[in-house]
Amino acid sequence: MAGIGDFFESPTGGGVVVGLAAAVLTPVIVPVLVSVAKPLLKSIIKSGIFLYEKGKETAAEITEMVDDVAAEARSEMAGAHAGGGTAAMTEKLTYEEHPEREGRGKRGADKAPKEEA
Repeated sequence: MAGIGDFFESPTGGGVVVGLAAAVLTPVIVPVLVSVAKPLLKSIIKSGIFLYEKGKETAAEITEMVDDVAAEARSEMAGAHAGGGTAAMTEKLTYEEHPEREGRGKRGADKAPKEEA
């Protein structure tokens, strides 16, 4: 005769026991997990916002630094032009900053002055 011990040792009996335990413990475990997970999730989100803001500040500082260096380089190139710099440097400065004057370049190609016949 099959006894109750045989039922719990069978795969079906084990599954039933696990299912009943889950049904009984779920109302107790879920609120505990939620109470622990919510502050953890909130902390993760706060950290993400903080890192995003710091990244924006750092990017703005780097952009400002690069702009300053580029302005210094342009100033030096203009100073070299005034002090008898090379023609290639002058042409490059004029071409990059004012392509419409030269009538060439990516932005100035369509604005090139037309020659009169």
